[in-house]
Amino acid sequence: MHELSIAQSILEIAENTARKNNSKAVKKIKVQIGEFSGVVKEALEFSFDVAKVGTIAERAELEIEIVKFKSICDACGFVLESMEDFNLFCPKCSEPMNIVSGREMRVEYIEIE
Repeated sequence: MHELSIAQSILEIAENTARKNNSKAVKKIKVQIGEFSGVVKEALEFSFDVAKVGTIAERAELEIEIVKFKSICDACGFVLESMEDFNLFCPKCSEPMNIVSGREMRVEYIEIE
């Protein structure tokens, strides 16, 4: 389960931010996770709840924003916004598709006390 290592990394970022700001507690962490990232939201939430025990983020809330998948064909401009229909090549002109969103995995903000 790679979500546990992701949760640990999120906590490390939050704890470092709290320490740099002389804070003793993390209240909330918001992350953006792309649909195409391979991260399972429920597994990340569970892993976060397990990993935060005994840390300065023990009472922190994890907010997860799912970033929708989107790919564009640079050759003809065709836009695909569904992972169900995803193909590496454009269905219109057969040129390679360029994924422009949905692979994100980042901490957007951290609320500290």
